[in-house]
Amino acid sequence: MQRDPLTPSGTVHRLTLDSEVLASNLVGAPTRRAIDVYIPHGHDGGGLPLLVDIVGFTAGGPVHTNWKNFGENVPERLDRLIAAGEMPPVVVAFPDCFTRLGGNQYVNSVAMGRWDDFLCAEAVPFVEARFGCGGAGRRGLFGKSSGGYGAMVHALLHPDFWAAAAVHSGDMGFELLYRHEFVPVLRALAKEPDVGRWVDAFWRAKKTKDSDVHILMMLAQAASFDPDPSAPYGVRLPVTLDTCELIPERWANWLAWDPLTLVESHGQGLKALKKLYIDCGDVDQYNLVYGARRMHQRLNALGVEHVYEEFPDDHTAVDYRMDISLPLLAKALG
Repeated sequence: MQRDPLTPSGTVHRLTLDSEVLASNLVGAPTRRAIDVYIPHGHDGGGLPLLVDIVGFTAGGPVHTNWKNFGENVPERLDRLIAAGEMPPVVVAFPDCFTRLGGNQYVNSVAMGRWDDFLCAEAVPFVEARFGCGGAGRRGLFGKSSGGYGAMVHALLHPDFWAAAAVHSGDMGFELLYRHEFVPVLRALAKEPDVGRWVDAFWRAKKTKDSDVHILMMLAQAASFDPDPSAPYGVRLPVTLDTCELIPERWANWLAWDPLTLVESHGQGLKALKKLYIDCGDVDQYNLVYGARRMHQRLNALGVEHVYEEFPDDHTAVDYRMDISLPLLAKALG
């Protein structure tokens, strides 16, 4: 909800992209994808930097352009920040990357789909060609939670493509984030051991239970970090099904995707970024602040310039942190 009705409003365009790189996914993710694109008031997009909003688990990009009660959606936030002179005008893309497993980690997976390629090889070039924005050195991405994870991993893997990134409460420190979550997964699968039937029953249910969403999230992580193309939805777990003991070779594949692992081999590339921003609530209920602190310390040791902040809050409803990150990104890319 716009705070000041006199603030000039930008325009949100709804584009549709038919993806080729997603065609082989095993989870039934549609290849036709909506991409909402915000163009600031008084501009047509030409020559402006491009930011890409990759959202957290359970959401798709266009959720951030929807009307929001008791607060602003992201276009309204951008309108206010730009009109107040707190940030220069930018184009912002909101790609829909939602899947049947409830979300996305924005990496390539034989099960979930080639979401890294979708963003870098399809969605961004598509938006840039349509509006004449972005380009080398003028692209950034931001996200929270799973989106924060995606922003961190993309910055690590593609500092030649992205020039700036903001990581809000991003997944890192997998042993603290995920290990305890396998117990409820096994309890759920004890009632329905077939993952495919469990997922199909989830979608048939008349009411979605929060506890089931957490189970679905863990199945999505398994299909992202250690997929088995022969298994239903590509899901295999890194624990024994009877005793919940970690299977070393399976868990190693998960840890290979932990940003705290990736930074050891790719951290130096972050020095090419124009801006890297990382924050996390100091009482984040998913224990992410400890992973964020570890990343902050490691980046300092590597000599990677970045902005790190902790704030007095948890993981929920922290969109207000964009008031800090979006101006930093826009000014760095402008």
